Amino acid sequence: QVQLVESGGGMVQAGDSLRLSCAASRGTLRSYVMGWFRQAAGTEREFVAGISWSGATTYYADSVKGRFTISRDNAKNTVYLQMTSLKSEDTAVYYCAGRRIGIIRTTAATYDYWGQGTQVTVSS
Repeated sequence: QVQLVESGGGMVQAGDSLRLSCAASRGTLRSYVMGWFRQAAGTEREFVAGISWSGATTYYADSVKGRFTISRDNAKNTVYLQMTSLKSEDTAVYYCAGRRIGIIRTTAATYDYWGQGTQVTVSS
């Protein structure tokens, strides 16, 4: 039912900041746990950050703790990923994903809805 679309990706230099957005073009995210995943070329899709349906609880991969912030605005039906102090290792296609109300999970297979992805490239 839910259709997701990411935006905000681009090419930046190491140390720069970028904010990604994930909006529901149809349906509502109100009751969904949301997550951000990323996939670099030739690698498996990995968990980046997750947020509970209310936004009260967040969880981050160790590689991005202190640098990335996930948030949501249910009134706007949108989830965000604020990325700071970007490094070349952050280069990947970033995807947002959703699953019905529950706890935050880090396994991609547990998410039901996915966006098309947005490319983030960080150069040194």
